Amino acid sequence: MDIANLIQTVALYALPVLFAITIHEAAHGYAARHFGDNTAYLQGRMTLNPLKHIDPVGTILMPLVLYFATSGAFLFGYAKPVPVNFGALRNPKRDMVWVALAGPASNFAQAIFWALMLVVLAATGIEEPFFLKMAQAGILVNLVMWAFNLFPLPPLDGGRILVGLLPWKQAQMVSRLEPWGFFIVMGLVLAGVVGTLWLRPLMTLGYAVINTLISPLLSLLG
Repeated sequence: MDIANLIQTVALYALPVLFAITIHEAAHGYAARHFGDNTAYLQGRMTLNPLKHIDPVGTILMPLVLYFATSGAFLFGYAKPVPVNFGALRNPKRDMVWVALAGPASNFAQAIFWALMLVVLAATGIEEPFFLKMAQAGILVNLVMWAFNLFPLPPLDGGRILVGLLPWKQAQMVSRLEPWGFFIVMGLVLAGVVGTLWLRPLMTLGYAVINTLISPLLSLLG
């Protein structure tokens, strides 16, 4: 057990992860309220206070157990889902797409933010490895959350987006998978299907988009 390495990893990832899960969940709440559902607001979940979104098992215990069980090769965790009453939305089938999309979209925006932080560090001549690695961790964490949550199977955001886009008959068929969706996704993750066929292609695309956005800024500094 490499305690020193664990402490360093936690220090690098703590801030990016807290921001990533907090803003992700709050974004769902804000989008739901915009489209007519006040459930998250009434339950105090439309907040940037990370304590309101942390799940003791999913956010803390599970990642730690997986870190030690796999020597850091595989990590997974989740936050406390923001409650959304889709029936309260003004147009439930259409609006659920935007509510579900808000979370991953917030993560992609944060990945861009951390990339811009790298530009700022370069512009100011700061070469402290800790800050550089934290910014890189912020990009990685948010791109993983963006890509993983878009996987098209409920209860993930991508599954809800798919349900909202499909015709009613097909949407109901996909919705019936939700009670087992988490276990199906975990099985596909452990089998390497999600990583190979979904995460890697989307992560490659995400990094390409971010590089395209910040390359002009970096060239100005060069």
